[in-house]
Amino acid sequence: MTAVAERVSVFIERKQRALELAERFPFVADPMRLMAALCEAQETPYRRAAARPPTPGDLVAFVVRESLPAVMEATMSAGTELLRESVLLRFHDGDLETIVRDWTLGHPISETDAFLARSAVAPVLEAVPAIGTALRGETTDERRCPACGGLPQLAVFTETGELLLTGQRRLVCSRCATEWAYARMTCVSCRETEGVRMPILADEARLPHLRVDACDTCRSYLVTVDLRKEPRAIPIVDEIAALPIDLLATERGYTKISRNVMGF
Repeated sequence: MTAVAERVSVFIERKQRALELAERFPFVADPMRLMAALCEAQETPYRRAAARPPTPGDLVAFVVRESLPAVMEATMSAGTELLRESVLLRFHDGDLETIVRDWTLGHPISETDAFLARSAVAPVLEAVPAIGTALRGETTDERRCPACGGLPQLAVFTETGELLLTGQRRLVCSRCATEWAYARMTCVSCRETEGVRMPILADEARLPHLRVDACDTCRSYLVTVDLRKEPRAIPIVDEIAALPIDLLATERGYTKISRNVMGF
């Protein structure tokens, strides 16, 4: 299997996992079905970008031409009524290139615009790491993605295959899905290391492989996916199922380091 074909299969696996979790967890059925539709929509732009990589200067035009239409179509087929109405409004009245450009530059934009831009740009960044390098600039902060400079979406505890061996903690980028190692007992936002100031929130009964790692120093948090407890988990998808713990963290006054593509 070629590298491109292997990566395309990742989108298929994400789609299948989202549909599976939609059946298992009714409380996230709608966002999981939308996630499945997005994963299917992202396959083709990923393949096209990998085959004929756009330059960083061509990114916005490429995304608007090759990726955004499929993302909008997927949203219209699987999104909520409110989201569909918002997407229609953006399609008719919005400057799509400005939306994409503003998102890549980190400028403040609406939730709908962020959803569209992120969903459309992500597969291109995954396919063409050189674009991420251009976005990263001179960023060297270990709390940000080494490939594109994006904030972490979630953390993962990896499977080691050894009962007594502690798995590595890895962060997953919210922009390009790159993974990188990060110290286990350190806050991803402020670098706090005192365990007593880093509470863990969980729902062991329903979601044993998911938890929230919070910080009382900076009041931030992110979701951790434990592959030791659920080897079949696909972190970027399973993180969406952590909604009940997300809500608990928000109720307790913590702020997520980076919202997921669904906006929570």
